[in-house]
Amino acid sequence: MKNNFFKLPVGNINSKPSPNSEVASQILYGENFKIIYKRKGWLKIKTIYDNYVGFIKQGKYNQNFKPQYKINKLKSRIFRKIDNKFLPTKSFLFFGSGISINKFNNKYFEFEKNKWIKKKDVKKIYHYEKNFIKIFKLFLKSKYLWGGKTALGIDCSALIQMYFYYNRIFFPRDTKDQIKFCKKKFNGKISKGDIIFWEGHVGVCINNSKLIHAYGPRKKVIIMPISYALRIIQKTANLSVKKISNIKKF
Repeated sequence: MKNNFFKLPVGNINSKPSPNSEVASQILYGENFKIIYKRKGWLKIKTIYDNYVGFIKQGKYNQNFKPQYKINKLKSRIFRKIDNKFLPTKSFLFFGSGISINKFNNKYFEFEKNKWIKKKDVKKIYHYEKNFIKIFKLFLKSKYLWGGKTALGIDCSALIQMYFYYNRIFFPRDTKDQIKFCKKKFNGKISKGDIIFWEGHVGVCINNSKLIHAYGPRKKVIIMPISYALRIIQKTANLSVKKISNIKKF
């Protein structure tokens, strides 16, 4: 199986080879994957970063590609150069996407033929952002979307994973796998960076009194008091905390 790199801003990974099947996750521009097999306009793939298996529509992808930079803004608008002027399009690349550079000038990078983004929106591919709160807060008020990974919509487990994906550190995609992967914190005191897991849900503490999470009932990424989150999730979903870890352990 050859390595391939996704060539659209974002694509859905479906659980079955059908547009009506559940969107289990998404794949970003420049993300590396292997094709397991092709069938009737669909590809069964396995992503290299997190070994996620699902189906994408057969479309644009590269085999000869080496990302040199990555998007470090929530979304970066794509421009076209016409008569020496950079004109905005309606398209974007999203946080964490990997790109290679064809040409550049003082303010813009060309990542495909006549597709440009602002230089200030990117960092080198191995740039490490240790401020996890800064990354999570980028997504504040973003719409909650099951399977989503971008500014257009994101779910609770993807919000956590995107911090690790940006830093190119392995971290599972789904909450059920994140719980198994994460080491349990034995100190009972809640502190900054704690990852709180419920069955099917996860949030991260930004200090010892508040957490950030993509919360389905509120339909967006929000910050709320930890005590309130524990109480409301227990009351509305009958879920208690399964495990507490800490983001600094990874």
